[in-house]
Amino acid sequence: MSTIPSQRGKLYGVGLGPGDPELMTVAAVKAIASADVIAYHCARHGRSIARSIAAEHIRAEQIEERLMYPLTVETTDHPGGYRGALDDFYEEAAALLAGHLDAGRTVAVLAEGDPMFYGSYQHMHKRLANRYEATVIPGVTSISAAAARLGQPLCEDKETLTVIPGTLPEDELSARIAAADSAVVMKLGRTFTKVRAAIEGSGRLDDARYVERAFMDGERTGALADIDPESVPYFSVAVLPSRVDAEPVADSGLGLDPARGEVVVVGTGPAGAPWLTPESRGALANADDLVGYTTYLARVPGRPGQVRHGSDNKVESERAEFALDLARRGHRVAVVSGGDPGVFAMATAVLEVASEERYAGIPVRVLPGVTAANAAAAKAGAPLGHDYATISLSDRLKPWEVIAERLRTAAAADLVLALYNPGSRSRTWQVGKARELLLELRLPDTPVVLARDVGGAEESVRVVRLADLDPEVVDMRTLLIVGSSQTRAVVRADGRTVTWTPRRYPEPGTV
Repeated sequence: MSTIPSQRGKLYGVGLGPGDPELMTVAAVKAIASADVIAYHCARHGRSIARSIAAEHIRAEQIEERLMYPLTVETTDHPGGYRGALDDFYEEAAALLAGHLDAGRTVAVLAEGDPMFYGSYQHMHKRLANRYEATVIPGVTSISAAAARLGQPLCEDKETLTVIPGTLPEDELSARIAAADSAVVMKLGRTFTKVRAAIEGSGRLDDARYVERAFMDGERTGALADIDPESVPYFSVAVLPSRVDAEPVADSGLGLDPARGEVVVVGTGPAGAPWLTPESRGALANADDLVGYTTYLARVPGRPGQVRHGSDNKVESERAEFALDLARRGHRVAVVSGGDPGVFAMATAVLEVASEERYAGIPVRVLPGVTAANAAAAKAGAPLGHDYATISLSDRLKPWEVIAERLRTAAAADLVLALYNPGSRSRTWQVGKARELLLELRLPDTPVVLARDVGGAEESVRVVRLADLDPEVVDMRTLLIVGSSQTRAVVRADGRTVTWTPRRYPEPGTV
């Protein structure tokens, strides 16, 4: 580690807080007082909000350096574009400050809010802190200031806070907002209309609040839905506060608008949180009621004010009817399904009941989830890389004769097979029968993936030969993938067996 010469000056990144000089820390005031050079970023007009906050602590004998941005919008004739122009500016500004530091002067770079939170100082720090002694003095962020002005908690208990720049594309904004517990969207101004649309599309507009110039002259707060887009400056934020104190929707539906009711069938993937899409997270978070098999409901993060209705896994029609009745009274209902709701799951049951005349006016949406077959295939490699068939071995809803015929037909077509519901406590013979049938049409060495509890605590993924498939180790938490004639299984250097099915199929008459 190199030693920094003692004659060199010291660099301070000074956080000034959101705007009110009284919110500056004692450390910030001391750093400004001890500095030989006061530096601050500004636009071409030369005025600096940071300097105005610290003005009463700046002395006439101190050297002031205005670090003037060459541009404020993404339009430039610089050969490197907007980013290239800014990089050149930061390099020049850092070189200017380095000159003072080399001369032994202490430099305080002023920053609104916190220096390391969307602050201009951080670009100086990255270029100078490896060469000079540097101290960062934190400041109150605009996020903390906005929450204080709203008088509403941002996060409580197990909630998480998501901070999002409004400059993201609208679809990315929607995804991140939908997946958030609490959120703050920064950098509004020209992005406001896009941000508002993303919040509304995520079902959060009623919760959203607006804060402009917190702790500064011209401060304004209010409901985001009521704000005129033409009046929004850059120094404003959208806030989606904590939901901990949200009131649950009354079971009677009194006071609710029936038109707001809907049913969303949500796929949670094979094992919960890591497999949820942002859209599914948003639908689950925005629901008044969650309806589903208790095992699947347990995968969904809890939200205060939300009501859960759990049941066993053999009452799908009753569950669907219950959800639709809640929606008819104005409730927003999420029906929770494992995997993908359209694959041997709840979407069919809900849509079947929703087709009855009494539910004709209830909106029903189906949101996809990661299927058990796709999850198992990914863990094993890529056995579903070519055409494949998905078949349930459960004979509870269809005769075994139908299952056997479909197995024969799919096997004769040389399709990879993804076999759902292979066995249970009450169904112990189907896997053995399926193996016998498939061995009539497939080679004994055909790779078979046994994927159990994928994504769960007891995850196990093994590859065996079709001839060696043991029905005794297969249960309802297992999914089987039986390869085609082209599926390959290879043991890699780490000892793991991976499988894949080539995308190119041999031409007729070739091997």
